[in-house]
Amino acid sequence: MAEIQNYTLNFGPQHPAAHGVLRLILEMEGEVIQRADPHIGLLHHGTEKLAETKPYNQSIGYMDRLDYVSMMCNEHAYVKAIETMLGVDVPERAQYIRVMFDEITRILNHLMWLGAHGLDIGAMTIFLYCFREREDLMDCYEAVSGARLHATYYRPGGVYRDLPDSMPRYEASKWHSEEEVKKKNTNREGSLLDFIADFTDRFPGCVDEYETLLTDNRIWKQRTVGIGVVSPERALQLGFTGPMLRGSGIAWDLRKKQPYAVYDKMKFDIPVGVEGDCYDRYLVRVEEMRQSNEIVKQCVAWLKDNPGDVMSNDLKVSPPPRTEMKTSMEGLIHHFKHFTEGYCVPEGEIYSAVEHPKGEFGIYMVSDGANKPYRVKIRAPGFVHLSAMDEMIKGHMLADVVAVIGTMDIVFGEVDR
Repeated sequence: MAEIQNYTLNFGPQHPAAHGVLRLILEMEGEVIQRADPHIGLLHHGTEKLAETKPYNQSIGYMDRLDYVSMMCNEHAYVKAIETMLGVDVPERAQYIRVMFDEITRILNHLMWLGAHGLDIGAMTIFLYCFREREDLMDCYEAVSGARLHATYYRPGGVYRDLPDSMPRYEASKWHSEEEVKKKNTNREGSLLDFIADFTDRFPGCVDEYETLLTDNRIWKQRTVGIGVVSPERALQLGFTGPMLRGSGIAWDLRKKQPYAVYDKMKFDIPVGVEGDCYDRYLVRVEEMRQSNEIVKQCVAWLKDNPGDVMSNDLKVSPPPRTEMKTSMEGLIHHFKHFTEGYCVPEGEIYSAVEHPKGEFGIYMVSDGANKPYRVKIRAPGFVHLSAMDEMIKGHMLADVVAVIGTMDIVFGEVDR
């Protein structure tokens, strides 16, 4: 008599939904999953150890590379930890700029998630729609920092520089006529804030387009409704945060519950789900994009009316202006010391968390009084969510693995660190 056994299947890392870095070992009975064991570590950077070998101000760029679709939110947690330990005050204008870019980053993240999640499940068009808007926001990143992805724009004590007065413009070429280019440049004639204001006016219409494609689409609902259900109690026990927790109906958001920067001055709502399935988490993230858009609007209005410093005057953390560095000996020495040796942070420990697009992103930092951290530990939301994979996928079909990976919105830079 033949003995019937479960068979084991390798899912990834080369599977399109595993994005090259996740290997899942699935134990299956026919098409139904009995067990899922995530094997991680294929993208290990050693970020935490690298940060312990460099002066504090030289590890900001590593934060961008952790979750490479939520760059400035990662930076915010890191510089906030340093500022708290040093007791540095951040100018109000810099705080508004940070909140504005945190929310631009949230929209960027959710657009990337929506496009990739749709593509994984089989909705092709949504990917192209989402990237159309991402392009404009990437231009905002580039305008302030010079980089489209790894900005390194936040600094302990403020931000690298004030917002620019002009936007890069398209130029006529053999592919694009003068008339086409003029039309493309209509919203680029003013400052960066004018460009962002124009974006916030038309973005709700874009979100309506995404919803037209997906929200009532019967195939989308068949693939997401009732899949990966997590009860509110279980979501708390598993350590879920962000949209994964709010999708299960718990209105926990650090921007409201433990406000930082100027979030306490912002008007916005926390969207929550009811069922705790993939579909509810989709609805929560789509509504978050609308709420983030409103926050960006409020920041733009304030920044237009309130000029000021964007960097702390504390010479311990802020390098001298370049003009001073070129003309004064003291300025040159100060600049040299700042970028070679950095600054010493008082002994102690700190946990600094922000409401990252994927959940609670925290930096636990220990200082022994030297110019580099004694210990850095990163609390990555994606790592916690991935650890619930086995529980969320048990009893579902093989095709649902893709939907669950998508709904978690995991990026492996932060999972593997």
